[in-house]
Order: sequence, then structure tokens, then C-alpha cells
Amino acid sequence: MTQQQTQGTLFKNGRIGLGASEGSPDAIYTENGRIRAIGTSAELALQLSGRSCEVVDWAGANVLPGLTDSHMHLSMQGVKLAALDFSETASKEQMLWQIRERAAKTPEGEWIFGLNWNENAFTPAEAPTIDELDEAAGSRPLYLTRTCFHAFLANREAFRRAGVTADTPDPLSGALGRGESGELDGWLYEEASKLLTAVQPKPDYADKKAAIRRACESALSLGLTAAHTEDLRYLGGIDVMRRIHHELREEGLHFRSHHLIFHDYLDEAEALGLTAGDGDEWLRIGAAKIFSDGAIGGRTALLNAPYHDAPTTSGMAIHARERLHAITARARSLGFPIAVHAIGDGAADLTLGAMEAYPLAGITALPDRFIHAQVLDAALLERMTKLQLIADIQPRFVVSDFPWVLDRVGPQRTDYLYAWKKMIDAGIVCAGGSDAPIEPLNPLLGLHAAVARRRPDRAEPAEGYLPQERLSLQQALWLFTEGSALAAAEAGERGRIQVGFAADFTVLDRDIAAGEQALTEARALMTVVNGKVAYRA
Repeated sequence: MTQQQTQGTLFKNGRIGLGASEGSPDAIYTENGRIRAIGTSAELALQLSGRSCEVVDWAGANVLPGLTDSHMHLSMQGVKLAALDFSETASKEQMLWQIRERAAKTPEGEWIFGLNWNENAFTPAEAPTIDELDEAAGSRPLYLTRTCFHAFLANREAFRRAGVTADTPDPLSGALGRGESGELDGWLYEEASKLLTAVQPKPDYADKKAAIRRACESALSLGLTAAHTEDLRYLGGIDVMRRIHHELREEGLHFRSHHLIFHDYLDEAEALGLTAGDGDEWLRIGAAKIFSDGAIGGRTALLNAPYHDAPTTSGMAIHARERLHAITARARSLGFPIAVHAIGDGAADLTLGAMEAYPLAGITALPDRFIHAQVLDAALLERMTKLQLIADIQPRFVVSDFPWVLDRVGPQRTDYLYAWKKMIDAGIVCAGGSDAPIEPLNPLLGLHAAVARRRPDRAEPAEGYLPQERLSLQQALWLFTEGSALAAAEAGERGRIQVGFAADFTVLDRDIAAGEQALTEARALMTVVNGKVAYRA
């Protein structure tokens, strides 16, 4: 239900837009969630004289269109905020120390969960062995999710709980890691993880709602006004998802969400009579989510030719071509575009093939989504330009994956590696996201990665990795504003500070156009959603 607002709000004394100059409009009047007028504070005060309205003084803060994360996972971000987090862990020894510390606080027999370890960022670049995990966790089952969410580590107690032994066969769309003699080595890849998640304690409704609340509140504190998210595998159903967001809104949490529907839940969508685009200004139903491959870090991203640093493998297809086509046909029959996770060029070929075989035209106003698009070539890029799709890109992947990704894929693939600028120059609409909790949720870090293509805390390489793909700040900001709006078929509603558009604003403590340091040090002072102050520092 749309919230009714009884009076308008005058926001004044702001610096509106990138590089706002003296004399530019500094005030916005909103009413019923929409921008009704833009001008100077004096002009709008005169126009509104005699009318009752709330006044919010921005006190010289910098105001941008409300930022939207086009691809993340609210549920798992909420889980991450409460779990053992290895995002800043620098070595295997530090990781094991964190596990021991958590084990000391965890009753014997209870599970320990952790997220976001990345052995490629460790010094030296190695992950703990299963023996080391056993020692650190003791009698407690341990389950750790790699930063890519496509590879996992577990100790022997976790495998014992699940009844998984060296004789357990690999599932069709996954694999168990094994040593030279065939014994379990602690690793799980892709859907082999389901063998362990099946025996883990399940979150109840209160746990699920608390995770979504934590994530939304965190997003608002970072200046995000909305997120495109996929949460059904954690929440367990569309009805549960809608109930949680409705209750949080009724409880005063103002945050917009656009929901991808994991393809296993298309039957529930059909039963509920839902299709893409349904919902209101707070919650809308989006595309059907499908995975076509894994991730480069664990070498499960599907490449057309073997990995440069592992010539015996080309990665893994999550679905055979026929199955991917069948899921696409099912989605089309229910009025859904598809949103396909495709990282490797082999997965890109499969994904584009499904989109080409089942054209979207005439089915829905929402575009298909090509998610990640990290390894491409000229022919794939040309095929993308001919389809009704947007590229859902995550600029922060450049920070996490370079330089080690260069050795993974080899020099023959670097021309179209994380090729954001080539896509934009080719006319492909791109939207910007974080893929949180895999990457930090802070959108300003995404903007920095898009323009600098290197870590914000390091000066090298000064020109960034593959600098020909650097974006301008205006292009980067567009990804998280108008690009995200186009991905949700909301181009006439969101993404700009313009009369008639939604009154969504990200208010920062400095002008990010002032230079790289300003971009990395800026903080959100206020987040306005639908004309309401949803967060104030």
C-alpha cells in the first residue's frame, strides 16, 4: 500500500548534482513522494509562502539522485553483518585465528559460519587445509563461504553431520574437493554445497526478517535508496519475502526493493498470479534469476578454452544448454525476462543463445539482465548489442580480482576483460551494483572502482588495471542512477533529480567531483526515499 503524505517537504540549502556551483538551484520541493519544484531556496520559499510544509535544511551538503544498487543480496548481506566475516582477512593464519576466537564463544556441537574469505588476497596465497580447520573449530561443525559464493570450505565434523564421505558421488552441478588419494580435502564447489546446507539449522521467520532489516538499514546509512536483490533461496518463498518487506515498511523502514525471482520459485509466482513488473513503488517483481556458471576465483566460471593457470579445466556449466533453454522458455511463458549470472565467455555464449532462442520482444517492458559479463570477446559483444538486455556490472570486482585474474584467464583474453567502457561505447545499457555481500555494499567504492580500476588504498598501478576501460565519474554515477532505473523499467520515474521523478536523494558530506580522495572519503549524511528522510547521520 502506498503511504499517503499529508504535506509537502522543502529541502533547502543543498549543493545539487556533481560540481554544483554558486547560484545553481539549491532547493527541492517534494509532495507525495515526487519532486514538484526545483529552484533556489529563496525562490521556492516565496512560491510556498502561506503553505504548510516541512522544511529540511541540507546545510550545504551535496545532493545526488538517489543511488540504487542494481545487483546484491539483502538477505545474505544481513547474514554477513551477523556472521564471522573474513572480508579484511590478510592470511590463512589470521583466518584460523578468527575461527578459534569464534569457536571459543560457540557451544560445543553448534555450527560456526563464516563468509568472504579469499585465498588469492592472502600472503601467501593459500587457504586452510581440512586438518587446520578441524583444529581451529574443535568439535563444532564449520562451514565457510568463499567471497565468490561459488566455493566453500568445511571441516570433517560438518561432513560427518551431512553423511558425506569420500565415497559420496559429486552432484551433477557441483563437485567435492578431493586429495590425491580421493579423500575429502574440505572444499565444495557450486551445488555440492547443498549436501551440507541441507543439515544446517534453518533460520526462522524472525531470523529472516532481522537479516533483511539489518541489510536495509546498512544500505540506507551508505546513501542507497533502493536495491535490486535476489533473496528467495534464503527466505524460502515469494510470499515470505513480500510479507517481510511490507512489515518493515509499516514499521517505518523506507527502502525500495526490486526482486529477482530465482527460477525454482516460478511455480509460486504463477500460483500467486505474479509476473515481472508487478508491485508498487516500494517493492516490485523483476526477472527470473538463473545461474549459467560459477566464479573465476574457484575456476568454476565457464570459459570457451581452458584456464591459463589450470589447463585441465575450462570451468563448469550450471545448466546444460537444453536445460537453460527450458528454464528460459518457462520464464517467457509466465511473462518474465531472465537475469543470468554469466561470468566466463563460455557462459556468455550459453546465455546469449538462450536469449536469442526465446526473444523477449512483446513479453514485458523489463529487459533481460546479463549479470557480471566479466570475460567477453568481440563477437559476444556484438551479439549483446542486438538483444533487449542490460549488463548488470559490479565495478568493485576489479579491485578484488586483479592482478591474480590475469593469470587465471591469460593474456589472450584481456582485451575484453571487465570491459565496462567497451560495453558502454557499443551502446549496451549498463547498471551498477556491488553483489554484496561478495563486495562491500558502499556505492562510493563502486564508483571509485569504475573510475580508478584499482584499490582506493593503493597508489599502484597509478593508471589502474586495463586503464582503457576506466569510466568517467559521470558515467560511473549513471550506472547507479539512470542505469539501475532502466534495468527496472523505471527510466521515467527514478534516477534523476527532475520534476515529476521520485523524491529519492543521496546526501553526502562533500562533492565527489572534487577528486579521488573526496570520492573515497565521502560519507552519507542523509538518505531521502519517497520524500521521507529515511536515514540521518
